Amino acid sequence: MLPELEIAYHTYGTLNAERSNVVWVCHALTANSDVADWWPHTVEKGRFLDPAKNFIVCANTLGSHYGTTGPLTVNPTTGEPWYGDFPTFTVRDMVAAHRLLAESLGIDRIKALIGSSMGGYQAVEWAVEEPKRFDKLVLIATSAKASPWLIAIDEAQRMAIEADQTFGERRADAGMKGMATARAIGLVTYRGSEGYNLTQQDHEPNPTLHRAQTYQRYQGEKLCRRYNAYSYYAILHAVDFHDVGRDRGSLEEVLATIEAETIAVGLTTDILFPPAEVKAMQELIPQSRYYEIDSPFGHDGFLVEHEQLNNILYPFINSEHDE
Repeated sequence: MLPELEIAYHTYGTLNAERSNVVWVCHALTANSDVADWWPHTVEKGRFLDPAKNFIVCANTLGSHYGTTGPLTVNPTTGEPWYGDFPTFTVRDMVAAHRLLAESLGIDRIKALIGSSMGGYQAVEWAVEEPKRFDKLVLIATSAKASPWLIAIDEAQRMAIEADQTFGERRADAGMKGMATARAIGLVTYRGSEGYNLTQQDHEPNPTLHRAQTYQRYQGEKLCRRYNAYSYYAILHAVDFHDVGRDRGSLEEVLATIEAETIAVGLTTDILFPPAEVKAMQELIPQSRYYEIDSPFGHDGFLVEHEQLNNILYPFINSEHDE
């Protein structure tokens, strides 16, 4: 339970008179509500998140570091930030917050709901909770239930944070070295061997430090400049408990209740959400199609391959009927 809730969100474009042009984007792990900031070349004219045609909404997730209530928010009961005392939450709770925001904005029907990675977790959860709310659903590099493989990766990251002796201290910069290490672990799974071998080759023979080494350290430090270990730790926990079938039934039964016309997109070199896992989910959703993007960049391909994504999603979201 939270005594109060603040939600940060961005919108792009204009809501039409019929309120029928809403496209809702659910963001991934450490992203924010500014889609144009973290998803290049998508919120542009002629792209699938075309603000000239659609009213695009993205809310920062519960527990995040970008404006929505989270561990660094002041607990009104104590007058101090929550830190490690922030209540445990799940992806289902994130969706509950999205529903509150939609109600506050006067949004009922949603033309298209889009989510990649953890954003896809939110999207599939919401589509199951309110099947009649969505016309179209886009699930990119994601699944209906956290796999043991993903949970193991996240546990390794949590162990790295826990190994930082400052984690647990009641200050905003607690656990930063641990989080830097956790991020380095995560990045290996986001890009995979093909992505690293393509982009991190040394430019000179016998270097003092390999380019891959400096890249790992840089990415860890980069996250520390913009995030906090308490949010990172809590959201990893929420990710691992994702299961749309929990307290509802089997995945087969639950995914069969989705009414939105659906597209699921896998990435050929994604080791976090292998294409077979994405396709297995899609096959349980009525009115659904599967597409696969060829990319050497692993899971991060959904951030990089915007041209391929647009070729698939623009005609789906902006159909002739919507012109």
